[in-house]
Parts: sequence; C-alpha cells; structure tokens
Amino acid sequence: MNRGGVRIAPSLLSADFGRLRDEIAMCEAGGADWLHVDVMDGHFVPNLTFGAKVIETVRGLTTLPLDVHLMVEHPGQFFEDFAKAGASGMTVHVESTPHIHRDLCRVKALGCWAGVVINPGTPCAALEAIVTEVDLVLIMSVDPGYGGQAFIPTSIDKIRQARALLDAAGSGATLEVDGGINRETIARCAAAGADAFVAGHAIFAAADPRAEIGELRRQTLVAV
Repeated sequence: MNRGGVRIAPSLLSADFGRLRDEIAMCEAGGADWLHVDVMDGHFVPNLTFGAKVIETVRGLTTLPLDVHLMVEHPGQFFEDFAKAGASGMTVHVESTPHIHRDLCRVKALGCWAGVVINPGTPCAALEAIVTEVDLVLIMSVDPGYGGQAFIPTSIDKIRQARALLDAAGSGATLEVDGGINRETIARCAAAGADAFVAGHAIFAAADPRAEIGELRRQTLVAV
C-alpha cells in the first residue's frame, strides 16, 4: 500500500444495511477513498457486527478498497477467510494478540495491507517494536465498540507521537484515526499528522451524506 494524500473511509457500521447497495454507491459518488468495515466479536468489544459474509457482500458491490478493522480476540483465526472474502487490508489491535509481529506478517502474506491499532489507553510505545512492519497505524480516538461516540481530546497528542515515530523510522505507513471524526475534529487530526480518517455517524447521519465526504476532505486541507 502506497501512502499518498488524504483518505476518507466511511464506516459501514453507521450505514443503513437495508439500503447497502445505495449507501455504498453514495460513498463512491461522494469520493470516498476506502470503505471501513468494523468486525466486532462481542468479547474484545461489547458489540457484535460483521463477518466474512458481509465483507464478501460488500466486495461484490464496490471496487473501493475495504479497510477491515478486527476488534476481536484471537484475530488470526479470521485472516484467511477475510482475505478470501475480499479484504484489501486488515488492522489488528496490539491489545488483542500476544503475537502481533507474526499476525502482521501473516496478513501481508495473504496479499493484504497490514495495520496495527492502539486503543485510547495504550501508549504509542507499544508501536515501537513493529513500526517497520506495518503499512498502516490506526489511532482509536474513542473506546472501540460503538459508533457515534465523542472524540477523546488527548488523541491529538497520540497522533503527533505516532507521526513522529513513523517519520523517525522512515516509514511510509498511513496514519489513520477512528472515532468521533467530524468537521470539528478532522482538521486537528490532520494538523497533528493523520492522513486517513474513518467517519461513520458524521457522514451517514448528515443531511447530505455525499456532500459531507467532500466537506470532511476540505477540512483536512484547511489544516495544512
């Protein structure tokens, strides 16, 4: 995965699944770069969402890259099925596995980009040993498990720290942020060094969701 420019990734967690085809078409028309697919198992986080079948269904409706975020215990059990279903990239929480290096290597071996996630309570130091192995770093700016939560302000400092860590390592990895992203928070995240942004409620609950994607992108450019 090559880093380059701002990426807006609408989170399908907030989409109307009764109108999934239309919702995805709207994201495409609005200029979305990726679609973000949150996989939750009801154990690692207190919610239950999508599996391989949903990823396969979404893949059949779009050519956009599918940014699959594994909020699950024992994530390695899903890698092969998700890659086969059409995931473009898979992002794994450092808190969910004792073998994060091995898991990242497995994801890349399946032809997907490999990302690592840290929760709000996990310091950026957890990334140091694997920073050269990742294609993407995801900073959670809410506690994972539910959409529509308020942005945690201290996430801005973590984004800065993660950007400094990536730059010091000479890494071209994408720096993504997820949680409470809207017109007010996205500019600050971009100024701190993030270049990919997951937005769910802000897009799908907007009066004009298609236009909102473009407005979010515009706000990142204001921050530069």
